[in-house]
Amino acid sequence: MSSQSAAPRGTAPHGTAPHGLDDAVRVGLGALLAVLAAGFLRPLRHRAVASAGELLARAAATAALWLAGLAVAASLARHTFTDLLPADSPADLLGDLLDASPSIGFRADVGSTLLYGLLWVAGVLLLALLVSRRAPLPARLLRYQEPVRPAASAMLSLLLAYVVLGLAVGLVVAATRGHPADTFAVLLLGLPNLAWMALGLGIGASWEGRVEGPFGLPMPQVLDQVLRGPEDTTLDVRSLAAQDGRAWWLIPVAALLLLAAAFTMAARSPARTRLWQHALHLAVAFAATLLVVIPLTRLDARLGLSLLGIFEVEALGGRVSLHPHLWSAVGLALLWGAAAGALGGLLARRVRRPGVAAPPPPPGRSG
Repeated sequence: MSSQSAAPRGTAPHGTAPHGLDDAVRVGLGALLAVLAAGFLRPLRHRAVASAGELLARAAATAALWLAGLAVAASLARHTFTDLLPADSPADLLGDLLDASPSIGFRADVGSTLLYGLLWVAGVLLLALLVSRRAPLPARLLRYQEPVRPAASAMLSLLLAYVVLGLAVGLVVAATRGHPADTFAVLLLGLPNLAWMALGLGIGASWEGRVEGPFGLPMPQVLDQVLRGPEDTTLDVRSLAAQDGRAWWLIPVAALLLLAAAFTMAARSPARTRLWQHALHLAVAFAATLLVVIPLTRLDARLGLSLLGIFEVEALGGRVSLHPHLWSAVGLALLWGAAAGALGGLLARRVRRPGVAAPPPPPGRSG
């Protein structure tokens, strides 16, 4: 007995996932994207200005290298989850009757992976130009680097910090709870989406969704527990904490990491920047960041069960959906960003920043 794969934003016949699970390959190779971005910027680091044509040519060469590596990774990205059915479920009993084991698997679609991978690398290289303090820009864009680059760099650091935390948690789970292959497959499937969902939950954002059918989600069990039911359920910190009290830690973690990002932004901003400007810059940057990453947490999947790969048993199928409340998350980001930006600016006042001249040496004593 085999089952149909769970595929975000689409369905897939008989164990393939041509839409959505190829996201696992793209996000799983984020570290390689960072290396490519560094290689893209390194030859330009000693220059103040570069023409648009030169930047485009270097970006095209970097993208070609990235797509070659991505094609190899996509062809290898596949995994099958087992033991996802609760005991004594109809599907489990049917499997015992036919002496078969139910499973849920995924594999990446190479074509769509390369298409979206091209969009990813284009976005990463553009982001690299925005956040790097040494990257040259076309002359007409130089005036925008002072207000944009510190805020963009701070937001990138915030997102990466969440991904590192998510990876660390996953490694601890793999080492202490068994089934390491399944855990690593979940990391490939869910990072950075799950990590960025934790950021949104930490500032009060919410999602609406449900899990139907006998199958469990190959993701943290607490999500499955909150979302399982015949009707849509609100996913937020409160509903998570009802299942696992440790969910309340998402709030102080979000506050601490956002404040660290605000301090970093203020320390890299010119000394003449005022507190209200710090607040405005971080509010806009944080809202824009969530406007980009929160939609990546959206999930729509239909799970079907086929007998011997011949026909599908609709009664034993299921559905998974998860939709963010995007604009409320953006509004909360504006408020959190403004508060953190002002406080980060206050904390950075004693830090030597760009535009602050070093104090003159004390005058020497005359004989």
